[in-house]
Amino acid sequence: MKDKVSIITPLFNAERFICETIDSVLAQTYENWELIIVDDLSTDGGYQIVKSYTEKDDRIKLLQNEINSGAAITRNNAIKYATGKYIAFLDSDDIWLPNKLEIQISFMKEKDIAFSFASYYKIDENGEIKGKHLVKKNVGYRDILKTCSIGCLTAVYDAEKLGKVYMYNIRKRQDFALWLQILKTVDQAYAIPHILAKYRLRDSSISSSKKSVLKYQWSVYREVEKLSIIKSSYYFAYYAVNGIINKYLKH
Repeated sequence: MKDKVSIITPLFNAERFICETIDSVLAQTYENWELIIVDDLSTDGGYQIVKSYTEKDDRIKLLQNEINSGAAITRNNAIKYATGKYIAFLDSDDIWLPNKLEIQISFMKEKDIAFSFASYYKIDENGEIKGKHLVKKNVGYRDILKTCSIGCLTAVYDAEKLGKVYMYNIRKRQDFALWLQILKTVDQAYAIPHILAKYRLRDSSISSSKKSVLKYQWSVYREVEKLSIIKSSYYFAYYAVNGIINKYLKH
């Protein structure tokens, strides 16, 4: 039997998109997975929508936080519950292409690697493709300090090789902090050039606030990674300039 993949999905007020997200997992050609959805006390109908799916497919698990806790703790609660060899991430408004797991897990097994990521489409709230994020090379710790090319919806790590690795409890950029933590253990995250997912751009999302993202990017350098002012300034400048370039660069 193929190794199990535990898919980590935090849920908060995503009733408009959660069906597409779950359906994209159900459509996977790789079938040995568990989808662990943790609700962070949503105030819309998302919880009930997910509950209806759990009644149809026992691979879908639904948990709920006792208090509203934010994305990092919500994802960590799902990771604690996970039983798979591999840990994958999929937010409640993003979508996987049907061959995502098949290609990525085969890639990781063939190359005997612990951490991988892939290219993805960028879509708007209506699902229209607005661009691409293409990854072409493997990255190490210092590489992603300069520019984090790892999209959370494509990241997979091997929990048997690395153990369960959890997200740092900050409001934003917690996935970036996690990749840095993993890359202190392994030399590289391996890039899969295939487009395997669709990342939804939302005006209301936390990551849409650019100034706030920059604030938390700096916080990761200084408070999480404990880098000096000089090193933090160097990487921050590189990250900011790269972001400006990518904003105007069509893929």
